[in-house]
Amino acid sequence: MTDLLGTGRKAANERTQLVRAGLRRRHRNEQAFRILGIVAICCALGFVALLFTDVLRKGIPAFHQATLHLDVTYDPTLLNVDPVPERTAGQSDADFNAARLAWQRSVAMLNWNKVVEAALRTVTPAGLEIDSRQLLTIPETNARHVIREAFVANPNLLGRTRSFDLLASANVDNWVKGNIDRELGDAQQQMPAQARALVDGWVADGTITQDFAWGLFTNVDSRAAPASAGLAGAFMGSLYMMLVVIVLAVPIGVASAIYLEEFAPKSRLTDLIEVNINNLAAVPSIVFGLLGAAVFINFFHLPRSAPLVGGLVLTLMTLPTIIIATRAALQGVSPALRQAALGLGASKTQMVFHHVLPVTFPSILTATIIGVAQALGETAPLLLIGMNAFVASVPGSIVDQATALPVQIFLWQGNENRNFFEARTSAAIMVLLGLMILLNAVAIFLRTRLERRA
Repeated sequence: MTDLLGTGRKAANERTQLVRAGLRRRHRNEQAFRILGIVAICCALGFVALLFTDVLRKGIPAFHQATLHLDVTYDPTLLNVDPVPERTAGQSDADFNAARLAWQRSVAMLNWNKVVEAALRTVTPAGLEIDSRQLLTIPETNARHVIREAFVANPNLLGRTRSFDLLASANVDNWVKGNIDRELGDAQQQMPAQARALVDGWVADGTITQDFAWGLFTNVDSRAAPASAGLAGAFMGSLYMMLVVIVLAVPIGVASAIYLEEFAPKSRLTDLIEVNINNLAAVPSIVFGLLGAAVFINFFHLPRSAPLVGGLVLTLMTLPTIIIATRAALQGVSPALRQAALGLGASKTQMVFHHVLPVTFPSILTATIIGVAQALGETAPLLLIGMNAFVASVPGSIVDQATALPVQIFLWQGNENRNFFEARTSAAIMVLLGLMILLNAVAIFLRTRLERRA
């Protein structure tokens, strides 16, 4: 009997030890899994922080730009121009406009570079010899246009002096910011030695300063004057495309999800539609670009490089995301709510629109804004419909030629003036990321507010 009791205790102890060993092993595995999870999260956050740090480090300097402060004199000896035409008695509007245009053409034909050079000579230190060609490489090439447009707007400036804040050229901006190694020889520098010495002197006396680059937001892209290139045209192009996406994708996507989830009979056809919607959500975006080029441009003959076409392509790409997210929100509603509404005498349509949809508004709204934010950052489909074309104007409608923010980033990244446009590209990325973060913040805010009301 004693042997039996001893054997039982021994077996019980062995089982207890096995259980404890298993528990220790499970606890170790759980602890290791937690540590791996924390490491994974830290790695992900580290890579995100590294990305943002690199973008900020390169992009922040682009928000300040070398600006040349000059007093420009509209010297009559340099500007041999007739007086501005005035309307005479009995002169028709057409004749007066024709005379005005002829005067503007004569003003445009004047050598405005002489006026710019004269202004630059007034602040050039005595004894520094520099020829006209080298001197005119310091201001941006559009400086003469700025001075000319001011004269066209106010012809009374003839014989007077006016102060201007003119952008310095991209090469000057690179030199002032230290993007070019000063130890390189003259043959490897982007500016001649006399111009570099003059720029350094003007920086020292305040003729050239680093001012906020408002032109980055107010100007359009420019190849003739790289320093004045901005995001205004690309921003408006993206805005028009997002309006098209919101107007088309949101109602169509939500309505499709409601029909498939609440009204469509379960059949092979609806199953086929659901499978295709799920597959479309995983299709690469460049395929939608090919579809847009084939259907909207080649078949319907819509204008290339237009926000309308870009919006239609992005609508096709965003629809599966909105449909899937909306259906998931509808599936999350308790069946008891539907049964209670029907039990109180509501029709199926009333049950869906008066009881189910209000509960799912926060989720649907969040999915919609996230889908629009995703469409905002797409590049590949827009390249295939011609939105990578150079457009030097702000689009006035959805059918005008335009580009978009991600495409503008793509174009600037490939610019040959890497020293200047690398920072410009990072600044454009910051603007795009800011818009996307803003959209996501709006989604979170609206969802939280609607959930509180519900």
